[in-house]
Amino acid sequence: MKKPILLIVYGLVTSLFVLFFWYFGIREDKQNFWNEKPIGLIGEIEEKYVMVTFQSGLDYWRSIMKGFEDAAQILNVSVDFRGATQYDASEEITVLEQVIAKKPAGIAVTAINPDALIGTINKAIEAGIPIVLFDSDAPNSMAYSFLGTDNYSAGAQAAREFGRLLVGKGKAAIVTQPNQLNHEERTKGFKETISKEFPNIEIVQIADGKGNVQESEKIAESILRKYPDIDGFFATQANGGVGIGQALKKLGLAGKKVVIGFDTDKGTLDLVKDGTINATLAQGTWNMGYWSLLELFHHYHNLVQPDSEDMNGAHPLPPYIDTGVTIVTQANVDNYYAK
Repeated sequence: MKKPILLIVYGLVTSLFVLFFWYFGIREDKQNFWNEKPIGLIGEIEEKYVMVTFQSGLDYWRSIMKGFEDAAQILNVSVDFRGATQYDASEEITVLEQVIAKKPAGIAVTAINPDALIGTINKAIEAGIPIVLFDSDAPNSMAYSFLGTDNYSAGAQAAREFGRLLVGKGKAAIVTQPNQLNHEERTKGFKETISKEFPNIEIVQIADGKGNVQESEKIAESILRKYPDIDGFFATQANGGVGIGQALKKLGLAGKKVVIGFDTDKGTLDLVKDGTINATLAQGTWNMGYWSLLELFHHYHNLVQPDSEDMNGAHPLPPYIDTGVTIVTQANVDNYYAK
């Protein structure tokens, strides 16, 4: 009895194998089954996405670039980084024009000036090259999205920390970069929050540090000579905070004035750690780079249909993503050094 049963079992197994082989390997509609690409957000290595910055040597960009690179690795695409070497709108426009001429799959741009780059950004969009903005916006351009800090809110958070440390009373100065939208918004958020919530704190001067450590140091020294009774400073950018810190150390005032900085470059973190800077605001920089590339990828692959009720598998993308901020003090500064 066992032998006929075994023959039946062998016959069934053989039949199933033949059926499997026919279904997945031989029949015409499955000829390319084994060569099909994996399903998901996967691009081609020949696709090149470019990030354009200004003052390209700043440590600040490193985390943003890392996010851009990490997204590229996941999506199987290529990335490149280009930037103006100086704080110069004309130089950034030239760099952006050169990038557009190479017709990349998409470009992520930080705008040195909210108006200066509009024409060049629009030129790329009209040529079919997707552009998103990160860190510093050009809201009147045709760029698809802005990914960055809610800078007004960040300025307000800095004001509240400043007011808490001064116990609601004193004199303050701001070192910033006029004509750059993100710095203007931080300054506005700080000023208006101080005025509303800490009326006994007077902002005696707003100065241009030109995004430069040496210039910010000179400005801080000048303010300290003019207002020797000043109680503290707010810097809207990393180099400004470092310059203020160096001025305070030179004059023997480190730890005697309240300083709120911005960003988490090593120079700023070192000054937080030794107590020269009381706190700094850490931006979600990795998020800026990562989500910038994700949005560009969606646009390049026509996965976005923002004006259509019938999406056909595509989805709208937000025109603005707030990448967040965190207050860094001596208590948590070690968590922000590059590993």
